[in-house]
Amino acid sequence: MKKIKKIKIKLNGKVRLLPEKTNLSKLVKILKIPIKKVAIELNQEIIDKRKISKILLKDDDKIEIVHFIGGG
Repeated sequence: MKKIKKIKIKLNGKVRLLPEKTNLSKLVKILKIPIKKVAIELNQEIIDKRKISKILLKDDDKIEIVHFIGGG
């Protein structure tokens, strides 16, 4: 049986292990985040949400996901 390699990322300040070759889109699905209500920053760069399926995560990536909350 082949062992799945893991990468270590930092998500909103917490270390998290993910399977190698996980893209940003898959991470959003794993976290069950409504993509329309968040901003995603990868290594201090705001990410265009139309491109998240093309962005592969790497060891030591730092991701910040910020939720927008409506109110008045």
